[in-house]
Amino acid sequence: MVDYEVRRAAYIFASCKEWHRPFFSSLSKNIPADWIWVSEPAELVSTLEQVSPRYIFFVHWNWLVPRSIWDRHECVCFHMSDVPYGRGGSPLQNLIVAGHNQTKLTALRMVEEMDAGPVYTKKDLDLSGTAQEIYIRAGALSADIISWIVSEKPEPVPQSGEPVIFRRRVPEQSRLPEFEDIAQLYDFIRMLDADGYPRAFLDYGDFRLDFRKARREEMDLIAEVKIYKRKKEA
Repeated sequence: MVDYEVRRAAYIFASCKEWHRPFFSSLSKNIPADWIWVSEPAELVSTLEQVSPRYIFFVHWNWLVPRSIWDRHECVCFHMSDVPYGRGGSPLQNLIVAGHNQTKLTALRMVEEMDAGPVYTKKDLDLSGTAQEIYIRAGALSADIISWIVSEKPEPVPQSGEPVIFRRRVPEQSRLPEFEDIAQLYDFIRMLDADGYPRAFLDYGDFRLDFRKARREEMDLIAEVKIYKRKKEA
């Protein structure tokens, strides 16, 4: 009798955000497979030299993935909009600025054009709370979708409709605008309140004021403010 080696499926969970660790741990505990966490491009490349994964799940990734990867492997990325509406950068912030309270978390196959690939599924996502809370909520939903994809191996469906493109925000756009509505002020602060993101700010002389942990109390807005001396512009 010949013994054949049974190879376990391998899945790469790619995220540059530590807040996704619990979801990775849950997947690796509950789904028998070789689960591999990668957090930056060099680590991804070196891993692919050793492993041929069934899927690469890009849950939160700040870098452009080269054709040499998505052309050879089934790469699933997660985008916080109801594509083709909202393709492009900074979807969370652009959605809140546009007045949205709800969106879709879309799992799509990575192709050359950003966020234009065929769709595996879309799930409702609530946009209340701080950016950090929303990202964690999206991470939990991403893990549910990953579990479903691993189990069902669905074929993604091409997008339909006219694309609406979002532009990636730059740090200077985090400067607090002048609002007449306190609700808009609240939304602006909370949509930037996440680890690693440029928070809403104002400059006062040589000092910068960063705003976080905003909350509404009747007609008032209360927030935590960090004040520090800003760097002089060259």
